Amino acid sequence: MIGVVGGGQLAMLLVEAGKKRDIDVVVQTTSKNDPAAKKTKQVILHDPTNASGTKLLAEKSRLITFENEWIDIPSLLSLQNNGVSFVPRLQSIRPLINKITQRELLNRLDIPCPKWLPIPLEKSSEIDLPVDWGFPMMAKAATGGYDGKGTKIIKNLDQLEKFLEVEKEEQWMLEKWVSFEKELSIVSSRDSKGIVRSLPIVETYQSKQVCDWVLAPAEINHDVNLMVKNIVSSLLAELDYVGVIAIEFFYGFEGLLVNEIAPRTHNSGHFSIDACSSSQFDQQICITSDIDVPMPEMLVNGALMANLLGLQSNYPISLAQRLKKLRGIPGLNVHWYEKEEEKKGRKLGHVTYILKNKDAFCRKKEALDILKTIRSIWPTS
Repeated sequence: MIGVVGGGQLAMLLVEAGKKRDIDVVVQTTSKNDPAAKKTKQVILHDPTNASGTKLLAEKSRLITFENEWIDIPSLLSLQNNGVSFVPRLQSIRPLINKITQRELLNRLDIPCPKWLPIPLEKSSEIDLPVDWGFPMMAKAATGGYDGKGTKIIKNLDQLEKFLEVEKEEQWMLEKWVSFEKELSIVSSRDSKGIVRSLPIVETYQSKQVCDWVLAPAEINHDVNLMVKNIVSSLLAELDYVGVIAIEFFYGFEGLLVNEIAPRTHNSGHFSIDACSSSQFDQQICITSDIDVPMPEMLVNGALMANLLGLQSNYPISLAQRLKKLRGIPGLNVHWYEKEEEKKGRKLGHVTYILKNKDAFCRKKEALDILKTIRSIWPTS
């Protein structure tokens, strides 16, 4: 049996992947109504950031993995020092749970990323910007940001001054605005023997700074593909990382730039459940269970993944009606997270559609056609 710290949809999909391999998964989460808790036989009812709860989780599982990176490493180190095994190791995760330490790692390894500056907490109103930055620019919280939260577009000097006056309690960084042609993502894994395996690189499309849909595989040239794979291998080797990791990129006239790193399974890899021989969740289950890890080969010509986000409370078509209509679309795979309440912008599920065209241009047109149908039933939040 393996343990998962967290009970949201990523943990739920790990539980489902475990069932396919007859591997039991116990989760640490706050409520029996959380997505993963509904799917598993055993639940440790503790806040996922509570080390006491993780200690109880360790008593029921041989190895422990994480749903997200919001973990208290110092409190978990005492458990690791007493024989609890985490996948990935805490030392490997440590530089990745904070966007500033991520960027420091990338700079140290000479891996290209957007130009950035930390905002010092003690003198946040006195930051000196490079003259070539200009506006707009992006502000990002060092920790805790997800699905558009913890980010802010700064459009002018007045907005910057107001932002610096207000945001003094948490660590933030400023990032030079990147004009890109494509946003790319790759989900990779590294096992205990150091073997790296990767899903196809995908192109992601955002709406209001939240992932709207994903096209797999991305249409990129050989050199970009090779550079992405080299960056992944370099990072995983440097961190001696074991487990699944996701890396997001900007690609444009400035070249290939690493945007963010997530030390876990990732929204951009959900297509792999239906389109690959081994999903990102299967990869994490195999690695955490220390069993043979298969190569995650693409079984189809392409795939579209679209997120289903919560809509406003007065939306005229009920949730049940929307789901019924989606499930009536031939070839559409609906993955529902069974969350208790529909809140605007909340990730409630995703859909995957297998694309048939071999030609990249025709495949994207096919994706856009089915996406139009999906969004006519379930629009973006």
